[in-house]
Amino acid sequence: MTTILVADDHPLFRQALTLAVTQVRPDVHIVEAGSLDRAVTAVREASDLALILLDLNMPGAVGYSGVALLHAEAPDVPILVVSGADRAAAFGQVARFGAVGFVGKDAPLEQIESAIAAALNGDRMPADADHQDDIAARVAALTPMQLRVLIGVLAGRLNKQIAHDLGIAEATVKVHMTALLRKLDVGNRTQAAVAAGALGLEVTG
Repeated sequence: MTTILVADDHPLFRQALTLAVTQVRPDVHIVEAGSLDRAVTAVREASDLALILLDLNMPGAVGYSGVALLHAEAPDVPILVVSGADRAAAFGQVARFGAVGFVGKDAPLEQIESAIAAALNGDRMPADADHQDDIAARVAALTPMQLRVLIGVLAGRLNKQIAHDLGIAEATVKVHMTALLRKLDVGNRTQAAVAAGALGLEVTG
C-alpha cells in the first residue's frame, strides 16, 4: 500500500494534514512523525513512500536542514513543505534543497489538499534561477550523515561530541568531515559553517 509521511511536531496539525491526505487519497497508509529523527526513521522503513509532508520547524531541524536531509535520504520521493514560515522567504529556499512545493499552515484546507494532489501528480513549483546557486547545490549533494556532521559543526560541537551524538566513532566523523569539506570546496570547519548559511542557518561565533 502507498505510504505518505506526515512530519510535524504539533499533533493537532498532524491530524489536520492526515484529514487532508485522506480527502485526496483515501486508500493510502499514513505514517506520522513528530521530530526530524523520527521522520528519517520512517523514510528508511517505508518501501512504498509516495510523499513527505514536512514542517520546517521541528525538533532536530535547523533552518532548511530537514528538507535537505530527507531529500538526501529519499531523493525520488517528493517533499511538500507545509509551514508557518513566511512564504516569500521560504518558497525558493525549500526548492533549492529538493522540495516540490510549499503551502502555508494558514492556507484553507482545500488549498492544502490541492497542493497534496499536485505533489502526488508529480508537479513542481517553478524554480527561481536566482536561488540555484553553486553552494546550495553542494550542500544538497551531501549524504545524510555528512549533513548531520555539518549540523553538529554549526552547533559548535567538537568531533568527539558529534561522534557521541550520532553514535559513531570519532574517526568516522573525521572521514565524513574530510568528505564534506571537499564537496563544499572549503578548507576548514569555519568555512564549512559559512557555506552552510545556504541551509538558512545563522552562523554564530
